[in-house]
Amino acid sequence: QVQLVESGGGLVQTGGSLTLSCTASGSVDSIYRTGWYRRVPGTQRELVASIAGGSEWYRPSAEGRFTISGDNKGTVYLQMKSLKPEDTAVYYCGASVVHGPNYFGEGTQVTVSS
Repeated sequence: QVQLVESGGGLVQTGGSLTLSCTASGSVDSIYRTGWYRRVPGTQRELVASIAGGSEWYRPSAEGRFTISGDNKGTVYLQMKSLKPEDTAVYYCGASVVHGPNYFGEGTQVTVSS
């Protein structure tokens, strides 16, 4: 099994920046992709960015503002700049593993005030 712990959320003004961290433990050798997801109450969780084998993916609304980096088997970061009120959500770290389910952390709240 894999355990994920997120940190770094908080309250920031429009245009501000935050960096989220996700630290993995447990069977980390089985992780091949790590992603940052977010969920607004009443909506489905959506993938914001992911990193796998050195390749990065971003949803269009995050492209150019968010940067994912780090080590899938250690700590993965999500640097967020030029934050907008619509970025307000609970952000989750998710790990995809070989021959197993996806794992998620408990989440960290990001609130962007207008």
